[in-house]
Amino acid sequence: MKFRLSLAFAMLSACAIVASSAHAQDAADLKKDMVGQWELSTTDRSKTCVVTLKPDSTPQGLKLELEPGCAAALPFTKAITGWNVKGLDIVRLQDATGEAVVDFTQVEAGILEGTRSGEGVYILQNLAAARSLAKSMDQMIGDWSMVRGNSGNAICGLTLTNTDAGNDNFQVFLKPKCDSAVETFAPTQWRLEHGQIMLMSGSGEIWRFEADDNAQWRLVPDSADPLIMVRQQ
Repeated sequence: MKFRLSLAFAMLSACAIVASSAHAQDAADLKKDMVGQWELSTTDRSKTCVVTLKPDSTPQGLKLELEPGCAAALPFTKAITGWNVKGLDIVRLQDATGEAVVDFTQVEAGILEGTRSGEGVYILQNLAAARSLAKSMDQMIGDWSMVRGNSGNAICGLTLTNTDAGNDNFQVFLKPKCDSAVETFAPTQWRLEHGQIMLMSGSGEIWRFEADDNAQWRLVPDSADPLIMVRQQ
């Protein structure tokens, strides 16, 4: 009996050691992955700040640098003196005492979200990816035509704008004399997500368009007579 208890305790201790080692490895990997330049922003990117996270240790945590315009764009950044990883998956931007100014957790690869009480949600995103997305968004803004793939006939015109509509969406406007199916759908907002143009109606219906090899955007899932969005010249 004593032997069995000793064996059980030994197995539990071994499991605890393995788990602790795995957790330490996860935190170490996260620290390594976070080193570099990041964009700290509001969800609509109307206010942005470049943060450079460094691997060097200080009494206040790991080193970081904030670009000169951060304090004006996001006043709470004045209190940030360092960064660290807490637990397994929390990236903390912290003050001189080690207290959180804002804690972030990853929501998808290269994108983290954090909330400040009374202010709302902030995004921490890989700087190169953020700038690439901003460039892609800029390329989307303007006048488009919807055409039927087989006939090539335009059935509607619409304008994608950069006017904030809330929740990371932007306003879209239909032009007069659209096809009845498009008028019934009546999109009011759009955004670019995971490489797709998403059009959203006031009722919550969503149409998704993916880029094809001809620099056009096709409604998915595809059909025998596809609906295609093309830029107006």
